[in-house]
Amino acid sequence: MSKTEQKASSSRERSVVIFDGECNFCRSQIHLLKYLDWGNRRLTYLSLHDPLIDHEFPMLDRNQLLQEMHIIDQSNRIFAGSNAVKYLFRKLPTLWLFAPIVHFPGTSPIWRFLYRVIAKNRYRLWGKRCDNESCKIN
Repeated sequence: MSKTEQKASSSRERSVVIFDGECNFCRSQIHLLKYLDWGNRRLTYLSLHDPLIDHEFPMLDRNQLLQEMHIIDQSNRIFAGSNAVKYLFRKLPTLWLFAPIVHFPGTSPIWRFLYRVIAKNRYRLWGKRCDNESCKIN
């Protein structure tokens, strides 16, 4: 099992998508996922900034959460980064038609690279949502 496919500690009904709730791009992608998850039956969402993260998923490293989206599935496997994106293409029937593209043999390094570039530049390109005073410039 790779670093991005580890085991979590408890089972659940739906896969949990852990994302950066302060990232405008990330929030828009979660909105899209909610739309693609017809009936909201397969996924639930939790911002990495939510205090529940430390309680529910103490095995997850905060620095890794800031770098990559994570998904914990019903079998308690943890998927991160481009592996999490690939998981979504398998999980959501609305994306099954496109799943062969992200799973095409030999393309994993390309998807990892693209994911890292987008993740690294997400605040600069799409901005950061600030619901409190901590993001404001004085």
